[in-house]
Amino acid sequence: MIVLNSSRSSYQDHASPTLYVNARSLRMTHDRCQLLVRFYSILDQLEHEIGGVRRLADCSGVMNWPKRGVYFFQETGEVRTDTGVGPRIVRVGTHALRAGAGTKLWTRLSQHKGTSSTGGGNHRGSIFRLIVGSALIRRDGLEYPTWGHKARGPIRSGELALEREVSRHIADMPFLWIPVEDEAGPNSRRTYIERSAIALLSNYAKAPLDPPSLDWLGHHSDKERVRNSGLWNQNHVEEVCDSAFLDTLDEIVSGVRDVA
Repeated sequence: MIVLNSSRSSYQDHASPTLYVNARSLRMTHDRCQLLVRFYSILDQLEHEIGGVRRLADCSGVMNWPKRGVYFFQETGEVRTDTGVGPRIVRVGTHALRAGAGTKLWTRLSQHKGTSSTGGGNHRGSIFRLIVGSALIRRDGLEYPTWGHKARGPIRSGELALEREVSRHIADMPFLWIPVEDEAGPNSRRTYIERSAIALLSNYAKAPLDPPSLDWLGHHSDKERVRNSGLWNQNHVEEVCDSAFLDTLDEIVSGVRDVA
C-alpha cells in the first residue's frame, strides 16, 4: 500500500523510484482534479449570473457584449466524467493580445461564427475554424488542398461547402464568457486567465481527467496537441497552470451581472 501523505525522505527509504514517481503522479492528478472541480463550480456561478449559456447561432453584434473578455466553449456530447456532472469545456479563448490591438470580444466571436449571409466564413481569420475544418477533412476523407493556405477568389469560393460545415459545427456550440475590461497586450488578465485555464483543462502529457468522448471530432485533428489535450486549443496545452488564477476568475465572476 502506498501512503500518499508520507514524507519524501521516509517514503524513499521503503519504495522504489518507480513507485515514488507513481505516487507523485497520483497526487498531481488528485490536486488537478480538485482544481478542476473548483473551476467548474466558478463557471456554474458564471452561467447563473449571465442567464445561461448562449450559442453563436443565436448571437449577433446588437447584443450587449463587453468590449473585452474571455470565452469558454462547450460541445454537444462532451461531458465531464471525473470532476462532476455537466458539459466539459473544449476551447478557451480571448482576443487583443498584442499591445494596441483593438479587436473586441464580439468581433472575435463573429470570426469563429462565420458569415450569416452565406453560411460560410473565413478559416484564415480564425484558428478555431481552421482546426475544426481540418478535422472534418480527415474524418470525412474530403479533398480541400487549399485549406489553411493563403488563397483568393475562386479557391476561396471552392471552400464554401466546408466553411459552411465549420460554421454549423461551431455555431451550435454553447459557450460562456466573462468581461475583462483591461488593456490589450500579452500581460493582460485575459491572457493570464486564458493560458491558465487551458493548462488546467488540458490532458496533454498528463493522466486524463474528463477525457473527450470516443465520437469527439477533435480525435481526427491533424494537430497532435489538439488530439492529446482534448481541447480545440494548441497553445499552452503543455503548461502547468498557476492555480492562483482561480482566485482571479472567482473575483471577476463575483462581479458579473446579467448582460443579456
